[in-house]
Amino acid sequence: MNWAAISFDWNQVRAFLATVEEGTLSGAARALRLTQPTLGRQVSALEESLNITLFERVGKSLILTQAGMDLLEHVRAMGEAANRISLSAAGHVQEVRGEVRISVADGYAAYILPDILKRLRREAPGLTIEIVAENRVSDLRRREADIAIRHMRPDDPELIGKRLRDGTGSFYASKEWLDRNGRPSTMADLEKLEMIGIDRPERMVMELNKRGIPVSHLNFPIRTLNSVVAWEMVRRGLGVGVGSDLVAAGTPEVERLQIEGLAPITFPNWLVTHRELRNSRRIRVVFDMLAEELG
Repeated sequence: MNWAAISFDWNQVRAFLATVEEGTLSGAARALRLTQPTLGRQVSALEESLNITLFERVGKSLILTQAGMDLLEHVRAMGEAANRISLSAAGHVQEVRGEVRISVADGYAAYILPDILKRLRREAPGLTIEIVAENRVSDLRRREADIAIRHMRPDDPELIGKRLRDGTGSFYASKEWLDRNGRPSTMADLEKLEMIGIDRPERMVMELNKRGIPVSHLNFPIRTLNSVVAWEMVRRGLGVGVGSDLVAAGTPEVERLQIEGLAPITFPNWLVTHRELRNSRRIRVVFDMLAEELG
């Protein structure tokens, strides 16, 4: 190994890689929790130490140069290696202290996790918990989170998962809405209802049609990608919505629709973490408590 030839700083390399992957200096600065000027200086310092130009600056845009593209493959390999080092080290930390990031859908984050976190704070006060409340699948291998609650079994050999109890869902409306509009009881009744859409309307229509529910996009005058917003709309009497039975159990303002012939809505729940992080005591404490409470 020619150590003298390796003169650049890993932090500068990390700043370059983050800038490429985030697309802007401001995005990279947010991802690395740095100020934009600091990150810009790190990228410039890397260019100076390597004596190459990595980006062409066109207005407010950054265009990767050919030299930058040639370097990118090697830098990504360094990033993966650094990530593996971090994972391996984290896996050997046995103190129940530090940060644990949990990735979970926004509805679960708002309505299910708070009671579990109360217990976790009592039993492991040295932990700092960050909730990544998003309805997309976080990349655990890239450390976007330490633990994830998902509706699918992990298929990556680097991840391990524990099957939780299946979730169930039903059609709900507020009691005030049902008193005003009547209580639907047949599949045909659903065709006339105003519903609160979660996700894109075409996808909602497709999923409900597969279950024999005769709806179209006209049934969804209000829609959102945020399940917390959708549930609040249902709770406040704006229409009928599909909701988790577990969440509805804690919402006395709503009532489940009793629809003849409607099959139960079920979905799997999985608790997932990285294989190496499972050996970390702080991760294990959170993982096991979530498994117990949700299992």
